[in-house]
Amino acid sequence: MTLQQLKYILAIVSCGSISEAAKQLFISQPSLSSAVKELEQEIGLDIFLRTSKGIALSNEGAEFLSYARQVVEQAELLEQRYMDKKPTKKLCSISTQHYAFAVQAFVSLLKDLNTNEYECTLRETRTYEIIEDVRHMRSEIGILYLSDFNRKVIEKIVKESGLRFHPLFEAEPHVFISTEHPLADKTMLAIEDLDEYPCLAFEQGEYNSFHFSEEILSTRSYKKKIMVSDRATLFNLLIGLNGYTISSGVLNEDLNGENIKSVRLRTDENMQIGYITNKKANLSRLATDYVGKLESIITDFGYAILSQKDELS
Repeated sequence: MTLQQLKYILAIVSCGSISEAAKQLFISQPSLSSAVKELEQEIGLDIFLRTSKGIALSNEGAEFLSYARQVVEQAELLEQRYMDKKPTKKLCSISTQHYAFAVQAFVSLLKDLNTNEYECTLRETRTYEIIEDVRHMRSEIGILYLSDFNRKVIEKIVKESGLRFHPLFEAEPHVFISTEHPLADKTMLAIEDLDEYPCLAFEQGEYNSFHFSEEILSTRSYKKKIMVSDRATLFNLLIGLNGYTISSGVLNEDLNGENIKSVRLRTDENMQIGYITNKKANLSRLATDYVGKLESIITDFGYAILSQKDELS
């Protein structure tokens, strides 16, 4: 087993395919495939599952990846310390529901990076895909929420996928509306107050179950409802159609502009927002720093960080 082979495994996981990894490593695809097969034969397990749709980490491969990442990171520290070698490109991948604070933390992380090279990924995506990203280690962290309604279903999937849920904070649900909305002067709204306005929600694709919805009160019947796939479109529709969406209430003017405001929603439901990790993987230094950025932003907004004793393992 060589350090180069371990770097090959990390590159394949980061790129999502052997062909793309080969391009970035400047070697041929057959050479990379051969190196991986030799390593698999040597250690006696299949790191990757190969199907007609591509490759994915096996359960044993996910555990192997965790150790491989630690070895490579430690080797790089030795090279930088004693061989004055240039640091390698920093890598980090995060999957999240559509939260401004998740983007804000990502921005802060990259601004503070003391490196000239990095390759980081931030996926604002669907709930089920967040879980799959972390399960297959395409992402180190996945940000989502639990509520009384979805908790049992999400917790079951998280456990069965070999993941752990780490709570961050309890959010009182708010609605996001335009500053020009007819109800913009209100300090609190009931959901019935909004019946004449379009409700905007993020579509969940194939897994469009109420339990995967990013918005609470997903089973309620709405007179007007628009499904969208990205945050920019949602905010444009909020402004253009006097629409609204239900979320955590954590906004950032630098990222969302000054035309959107947050108004408390009168409801007994709460959102416990947190992040999931793979039990077989230890977070990289960059991912750990990202969690620190999340906690700092949440604290600055006035929310208390939840105790680790509430983690779902």
